[in-house]
Amino acid sequence: MAKVTGTALVTGGNRGLGLEVCRQLGRLGMKVLLAARDIAAGAEATSALHAEGLEVTFEPLDVTSQESIANLADRLERQGTRLSALVNNAGIALDGFNADVVERTLAVNFFGVMHLTRRLLPLMAEHGRIVMVSSGMGELRGLSPTARRRFDPPPSQEELVAHVRAFLEDVRSDQYTEKGWPGSAYRVSKVGLNTLTRLLAEELKARHLLVNAVCPGWVRTRMGGAGASRGVEEGADTLVWAATLPPDGPTGGFFRDRRAIPW
Repeated sequence: MAKVTGTALVTGGNRGLGLEVCRQLGRLGMKVLLAARDIAAGAEATSALHAEGLEVTFEPLDVTSQESIANLADRLERQGTRLSALVNNAGIALDGFNADVVERTLAVNFFGVMHLTRRLLPLMAEHGRIVMVSSGMGELRGLSPTARRRFDPPPSQEELVAHVRAFLEDVRSDQYTEKGWPGSAYRVSKVGLNTLTRLLAEELKARHLLVNAVCPGWVRTRMGGAGASRGVEEGADTLVWAATLPPDGPTGGFFRDRRAIPW
């Protein structure tokens, strides 16, 4: 692939899929901002990429903290940084299902992505790309008809947030089944993320920003487990592709193996 210029910020970049995305983007010639909550792990990962000759800077970031998000954005603004790509890779998948699991999952996988993306939009360069790391678990076909109507067609962002918060409250009150919700915090978080992708893609067309969701497949990471069918190199491929699309590339799509898949 031809060399690519610009600066990319990758969240959850200290290990697994995020680290490989940082590596591949760096090899293409991009300056990479490796963002992670774990400072020691983030610094170690950055040093490892430096040893490979890549231009990578560590940026501390906890996507569940609005203060941390604001601090990151302020640092980048002071430095005059313009982002050519934002890869929202940070995510969690917790065992069990209860209100605590739902709240923690949504805080990272949905609200963290939403707040960070909104805060960094002023720093996105023209023709920049925003990549949402999603999952086949977020496909609408996995929802009941009742739940699906909440997300498709996409409501306003305010309504989307209200629906996601309602899911949490329905789990707290043990009414989620009768309200049509699945018993999976991860699934709802990714459905919400996909819906946010569609909303942002439409909103940001006037700024020529490309916003897409990508399912990397089942990847051998700490989250995916040792039995997963794909290595990180294969899993990262479509993410890197979406982060380096040409100005006339697709927007508002959901992709696996560089091919569009149904929402």
